[in-house]
Amino acid sequence: MLGLPMDTYLLLDALVTIIGLVLLITKFKIHPFVALILASGFLGLTSGMSVVKVMKSFQDGFGGVLGFVGIVLALGTMLGKLMADSGGADQIAQTLIRSFGVKKVHWAMMFSAFLVGIPLFFEIGFVLLVPLVFIVARRSGVSLVKVGIPLLAGLSVVHGLVPPHPGPLLAIGVFGADIGKTIFYGLIVGLPTAVIAGPIFANFISKRIPGNPSKELMDQIAKEAVIENPPSFTVTLITVLLPVFLMLLKTLSDVVLPADHIIRQWMDFIGHPISALLFALLLAFYTFGRARGFDRQHIMKLLDQSLAPTAAIILIVGAGGGFKQMLVDTGVGNVIGQMAVHAQISPIMLAWLVAAVIRIATGSATVATITGAGIVAPVVGMIPGVNRELLVLATGAGSLILSHVNDAGFWLVKQYFNMTVAETFKTWSMMETILSVVAIIFIMGLSYVV
Repeated sequence: MLGLPMDTYLLLDALVTIIGLVLLITKFKIHPFVALILASGFLGLTSGMSVVKVMKSFQDGFGGVLGFVGIVLALGTMLGKLMADSGGADQIAQTLIRSFGVKKVHWAMMFSAFLVGIPLFFEIGFVLLVPLVFIVARRSGVSLVKVGIPLLAGLSVVHGLVPPHPGPLLAIGVFGADIGKTIFYGLIVGLPTAVIAGPIFANFISKRIPGNPSKELMDQIAKEAVIENPPSFTVTLITVLLPVFLMLLKTLSDVVLPADHIIRQWMDFIGHPISALLFALLLAFYTFGRARGFDRQHIMKLLDQSLAPTAAIILIVGAGGGFKQMLVDTGVGNVIGQMAVHAQISPIMLAWLVAAVIRIATGSATVATITGAGIVAPVVGMIPGVNRELLVLATGAGSLILSHVNDAGFWLVKQYFNMTVAETFKTWSMMETILSVVAIIFIMGLSYVV
């Protein structure tokens, strides 16, 4: 087409489509769900795919992703809502703060966010824990930035690297990775990364930008939650980490037992992400519900409320799956994969770079992970021995880099911490960039071991 070799044309077509996708989201403020559908249709039609196959390809990709990710997101969101309203998250945070003491309270905030953030979306975890940041800052005299940056680092790193968050889950499906191994490697990489970008960086930057919260906001949200019967720290921890434990147990059984062993077959069922989250949610009905005095109607109300904020995320994830399938079916992915093979670029580094570029352009970690995974996925079949779990982590790490003015999270942090745009760049944006860069360094190091 256009007198160009087919491979060259497909690459040019994909480049134009991705640039168009970025412009639709950033310049024309089109919702990512609609923008992804438009981009998918454009790519299919301009690549030479038959009209009949265009929507079929998108539909298959959309349904294939949501058949798994949609269920997991719904269950994880319900679990997070029950934990929030029962006071379980407060229990984790308060226990860690008592253990660390006021002088090391910023470390406690990082570990609190890291634990609480495992089943929660970043935005939910932020809204849930930010009052605690204000309370601690007011009572201890520690600067808001020194307390807040570690919390943001803990939430952000698990959002980008650890299932059951939508980005890692989607990448697991695209790359065909093992979820248990991904969780294990994600925790190995995520914790030291959060330490460096959180408490260590916060201790440095807070001396230059301490933060100056508005009196009105401090008076409004710096109040301790009054919960008569919150779950204990132990009960909360057991409930929240149950799905992680079951998925890791499944991975262990897959390693030590033959495929036809009855125990392995049962563990494959119990440790499946959907089953694991369902078991945790059923346990939470009691630990975060009945045992707290919530009746059936109140629990149902909380579950209904939990799903509304995730509707847009689920639709974006599904549309991203459709766009990914279009990249595959048009042959664009294979062309990029062949280029990576010939150029001898590490697939892990390629995954990080692609996701990072899309993140900076669109401001969306989810869109970056979806698109990046779709572009890099064909490389997996062309280069033997690529660790698929590390590909997932590399894509997630790239999706965290350099949050700036096109990211809603940038403005969320700016407003809550009452900082200027420049101060937000020096604190939040720098922290996100440190997370991304440190994570890929650890991931590349891990690739020589596993």
